[in-house]
Amino acid sequence: MIKARPNIMKIQPYEPGRPIGDVKRILGLKSVIKLASNENPIGPSPKAVNAIRRRLEEIHRYPDGGSYSLLEAMSKFLRVPKDQIIFGNGSNEIIELASRAYLKEGDEVLLAEPSFLVYKLVAQAAGARQVTVPLKDFRYDLDAMARKISRRTRIVYIANPDNPTGSYVTSEELERFFKKVSSDTLVILDEAYWEFVDADDFPESFRYLKRGNTLILRTFSKAYGLAGLRMGYGIASVAIIDALHRTRQPFNVNSIAQTAAEAALKDQAHLKKTRAVVWEGKKFWYRELERIGLEYIPTQTNFILVNTRGNGSLLFQRLLKKGIIIRDMKAYGLNQFVRITIGTPEENRRCLRALQERNRQ
Repeated sequence: MIKARPNIMKIQPYEPGRPIGDVKRILGLKSVIKLASNENPIGPSPKAVNAIRRRLEEIHRYPDGGSYSLLEAMSKFLRVPKDQIIFGNGSNEIIELASRAYLKEGDEVLLAEPSFLVYKLVAQAAGARQVTVPLKDFRYDLDAMARKISRRTRIVYIANPDNPTGSYVTSEELERFFKKVSSDTLVILDEAYWEFVDADDFPESFRYLKRGNTLILRTFSKAYGLAGLRMGYGIASVAIIDALHRTRQPFNVNSIAQTAAEAALKDQAHLKKTRAVVWEGKKFWYRELERIGLEYIPTQTNFILVNTRGNGSLLFQRLLKKGIIIRDMKAYGLNQFVRITIGTPEENRRCLRALQERNRQ
């Protein structure tokens, strides 16, 4: 019997948030809300939905392999040359492209722990050695990470803001870190949640593009509400983008995703409305969690990490039976915590009521 490579068999598969349909079917529930996967609480832009409808009759054609129209729109929006942008089937794919382009077996990948699980999975698949640095007070410890850089370090991952904590690294911290990184180490700044940031000292990451060893990742899955279409993008030097293109599949981004992303990008009013709902929801959760006596990690994202002061997995199961899907943090080693996506006002209130019932038990 043919066997996979040993490093592949050591991978613990990523476990996504439970789908609403599965929970309804398995538990026999009629009303289920999902606050587990950090999706847009108000859904996609109506303009994106209309653009999708218009494009449906063309799905017998292959997509534009170069995403020409979207690339033009994104270049103008970001004020970045087109040859410094790449699109992926979610930003996850771009992480994989970088791994193919820059990692070989035995190389080192530097990452914080806990952080986004995909970094570790991709490193394992490449046969790279993972060098981990624990979070400090639920934040990236960039000074400690800088001390761990060796001549074999090929990629450093920095999720900013971070998942699952919602914390961020400041401009000063990132500047200090970059002064200690050599030009032959790729620094991946994962900014999947940057649209939700309201911190004054959040870094302006584009200033590091000129260093030639920085790859910035962003996505349409979160604030733009296109998670089901899987559309992410990366910004980097011409040389890095060229290398990534050489490793990607010819039609990696489908035509519907391209069309929806372009329409969503042009609907900044919808993005503004999304941010307002999330920021108001964040205030609600801060106020109510403090009222019922549960600790939380201040967040710059559309989710909040909550200390249950008990068994987070047990709370996840209890809320699931009530038709509320949150995220169990056991896979991240945060056994007492759950992660709650900020939803609509009604979703937030419903989840809060369930937490209060649990708190009174």
